[in-house]
Amino acid sequence: MIKQYGLIGKSLVHSFSPEYFRQKFADENINDAVYTLFPLDSIHLFQHIIYKHPHLMGLNVTTPYKEEILEYADYIDEIVYKVRAANVLKIKSIENKTIISAYNTDVLGFEHTMRKLSFQKPIFALILGTGGTAKAVAYVLTSMNISFTFVSRKSGDNTVSYNKVNSDLISKHSLIVNCTPLGMYPMVHTFPLIPYEAIGKNHILIDLIYNPSETLFLRKGKKRGAYILNGYDMFCEQAEQSWKIWNNS
Repeated sequence: MIKQYGLIGKSLVHSFSPEYFRQKFADENINDAVYTLFPLDSIHLFQHIIYKHPHLMGLNVTTPYKEEILEYADYIDEIVYKVRAANVLKIKSIENKTIISAYNTDVLGFEHTMRKLSFQKPIFALILGTGGTAKAVAYVLTSMNISFTFVSRKSGDNTVSYNKVNSDLISKHSLIVNCTPLGMYPMVHTFPLIPYEAIGKNHILIDLIYNPSETLFLRKGKKRGAYILNGYDMFCEQAEQSWKIWNNS
């Protein structure tokens, strides 16, 4: 039996996941597995994917379904419960019933990214976006005792709107993490609207996008002397953690 794995999300043209797992399967002589993209216009089509593919063993979940997918999970991991978002599903059939377990490797992936950085505390962070990935980033920063503020289209609890982000706010927050899809292939000419002129050599800019490897967000920060980091290492860490989850009985 060929075991099937894959990725669900709304737009998947940017994803390196199929190539990553194709190479992994080749390098490790895994001959009984395939990895497939499942673009979904609506999360309500998720159950159709499960029904149509009875050999589906696991799925990655990407924008914009990391929060909505929880309503389809029979079991949620402790971290998922805390973050309220999942990006990995393990699928089992028990007595002809499909059991879906939800996990979050965004947390592990971002922890891996943060370990690569050296900075002096106190440090304050801006998280661009408020979706599932942003929630995982917030969870990690909280565990590291790093204060943060979300930036979104609308203001709210610990959240400022983009039109309120001024040079003073940028100057006070030396870590800026882009958790939005702005700049992701094929929309490579888009970027978060923040005052880049306030960014300097003491700033760290992290973009969780990995395609392209250098988004306009990162390029603008680099021009101002900031240390920049894309999401590729985080993506690789997440992929390996996903594989462990799917194959851990």
